[in-house]
Amino acid sequence: MILIYLIVILLAGAFLAWITGKRNPVLPRIISLVALSIDLIIIILYVLQSTPSDKDWLIDIKLDWIPQFGISLHLALDGLSLVMLILTFFLGIISVIISWKEIGSKVGFFHFNLLLILAGIIGVFLSLDLFLFYFFWELMLVPMYFLIGIWGHEKRTAASNKFFLYTQASGLLMFIAIITLYFVHGRSTGLYTFDYLQLLGTEMPSSTAFLIMLGFLAAFLVKLPVVPLHNWLPDAHTEAPTAGSLILAALLLKTGAYGLLRFIVPLFPSASLSFAPFGMLLGVIGILYGAKLAFAQTDLKRLVAYTSVSHMGFVILGVFSFNEIAYQGVVIQMIAHGISTGALFILVGQLYERIHTRDINKMGGLWEKAPVMGAIGLVFSMASLGLPGLGNFIGELLILIGAFKANILMSCLASLGLIAATIYSLRIVQKVFLGNKNTDWKMNDLTLREKAVSALLVISILWLGLFPQPVLNTAKPALLKTLIKQKEITYQNPAGAKNKTPGEKVLTVDL
Repeated sequence: MILIYLIVILLAGAFLAWITGKRNPVLPRIISLVALSIDLIIIILYVLQSTPSDKDWLIDIKLDWIPQFGISLHLALDGLSLVMLILTFFLGIISVIISWKEIGSKVGFFHFNLLLILAGIIGVFLSLDLFLFYFFWELMLVPMYFLIGIWGHEKRTAASNKFFLYTQASGLLMFIAIITLYFVHGRSTGLYTFDYLQLLGTEMPSSTAFLIMLGFLAAFLVKLPVVPLHNWLPDAHTEAPTAGSLILAALLLKTGAYGLLRFIVPLFPSASLSFAPFGMLLGVIGILYGAKLAFAQTDLKRLVAYTSVSHMGFVILGVFSFNEIAYQGVVIQMIAHGISTGALFILVGQLYERIHTRDINKMGGLWEKAPVMGAIGLVFSMASLGLPGLGNFIGELLILIGAFKANILMSCLASLGLIAATIYSLRIVQKVFLGNKNTDWKMNDLTLREKAVSALLVISILWLGLFPQPVLNTAKPALLKTLIKQKEITYQNPAGAKNKTPGEKVLTVDL
């Protein structure tokens, strides 16, 4: 029941924060912090007390929900889910701390939405029933809409509407794909179910598998996002409050990457292989185009938002490389991007709170006024460009090595993104903290609370860059299972064999 407790604690905390917010604005903050801390302690204690196991799933619970339709409360935890859960709880605590002073209106409702989003994210990382997965996928949408629409900046209404339309439309396509897979599997086996483990290896024509996969892809690629489905992201990031930008960049985007690893590759092995060249091309376009747009921005928050488009391009490139090294890089990149880009959004929020502008042309020479803030900005700008010793370097290096084994041209083109990242990252440092003073701002350096948050993030990105092996060891069994199941299903699937010509190689997987 530990997995259910993790979600229930957040849901209970959400409603309690909403109720108590009307009496005292401090209580919702404390309740949110306590709820997330309890969840983090529970999962850390589980990690410390658990012993290595050969089982596919570290924890697996399945309860009937609507059995007549094959719907169950099926939650499971493996190494991949585990590292994403720890990242979610850690950054959730950070989001509560950074919004302690920033949010002054409707505090109870703010923390209600914050915890509801995190509960939805946890549900996405744990669900093994596709109907339940879709339920949690949609659960993330509405509270984020309110977070942007109520506590955002000047153009928050337009940004929240665009976010809602993009994600709702793509989510609807995924729901249609889920229902289609449900009926295809039912007609093939006589068992109508939404259970992920039952749906693995479903027999279907290759054209049908490809079309169903496109429905899933629509939701995951919009959420990442990939070019040209990225237009909602810069507006949502720019207008969201700092905590909203942190959760959006560090966690919500990762649900799309998680969906690719957990659902696209294992459920549609042959179709995903057919899509792989196009998927890798989309990744390279995202890397280079996102970097180009980031360099062109004068709004600091919008600049950081476009760096996410570029960094998530590496994730897509790695996923469709189909080898263990690339997949290990994808996991590290997801975590490192969450920490480094989340820290940059926090930094932008701290600057805006002090000087009330995000225009980098009005900044310059701020290191003299706020040396600690400048040092933090330098660390995470270096992380963003992939400096060795920091987490992003490990992720991008592993992805490029894995991609090189799959497609040399795409890997070489993607490596140009490292040069582009160096340009826009150094531009941040130069335009904001160094150079001439364009305005003589009166501002204070980081407070003790802000220094504590920054120190935690710096330690995290350094630890990930210097000691990535514990994360890799934790996620490795899940990643190998994904690759091996893809290989087994592709060779054993009679539907895939029907369209196979003599001597044709169905799948090439580097293990």
